[in-house]
Amino acid sequence: MPQIHWFPGHMKKALNEIEAKIKLVDIVIEILDARAPLSSINPEFEKRTQNKKKIIVLSKADLADPSETAKWEAYFKKSGASLLILNLNEPKSTNIISNEVKRLGVEKHQKEIAKGMKPQPLKTMIIGIPNVGKSSLINRLAKRSAAGVQNKPGYTRGEQFIKVNNDFILLDTPGILPMSYEDKNKAINLALLGSVKEDVLPNEDLALYLFNYLKKNYPNALNDRFGIEELTDFSQTMDLIAKKRGLISNGVYDLERAYILFLKEFKDGKLGRITLEKAL
Repeated sequence: MPQIHWFPGHMKKALNEIEAKIKLVDIVIEILDARAPLSSINPEFEKRTQNKKKIIVLSKADLADPSETAKWEAYFKKSGASLLILNLNEPKSTNIISNEVKRLGVEKHQKEIAKGMKPQPLKTMIIGIPNVGKSSLINRLAKRSAAGVQNKPGYTRGEQFIKVNNDFILLDTPGILPMSYEDKNKAINLALLGSVKEDVLPNEDLALYLFNYLKKNYPNALNDRFGIEELTDFSQTMDLIAKKRGLISNGVYDLERAYILFLKEFKDGKLGRITLEKAL
């Protein structure tokens, strides 16, 4: 598989705007997908936010393997990061994040009070690659449809400050991918999670990679969903999926539709709680 480059013009522009506005921000909230935390880190963000207080949110924890998530929690806490593990669809997630923002902003507010100033709302910036749950979180925090939400990478456009409450405002930013992926496995992980557009990598290649990963790490993943007890041969498994779901075209199994179904079932969490990256 060739090295994958993915950096549209709007992403370059947005990255420049983030760099220009980072000085205005007190706290950065970085959202990573709990199923592939390292793959969903954008090194360009790390460079630009390294001197800011940061909250790392492992999103979609309800779709990830709990035992692996616990290992990732230990990994990130070793670095001294403020870490939250959340399902951003749960209403309580917004309160948890708000409370952590307030905790990290205590020092700033104390300095303002000492100067005789009224404490100012904490300015936060939410960053993350496409499709990790940024827009859904923003809408929950703002209690309205403040940010465009669509299950497609790169949908959110522009930057805007949004009032959450009297203590907390946030700057939305578009999902931005790294310029390229030297580690092809990271690129594949992001394609499997839906952070890279579907047409960047062939469905057959993605399905084969996922099949081999499940065979090694989650051999029973297809049993409950498709009644496939043992993962042995890729082609045979895809034939079985096509057969069980009636994916037939011109009298033969439609393997392309089987690949797409297999990938979607994984992305939607219907194959079980699966993590694509093992904690270091």
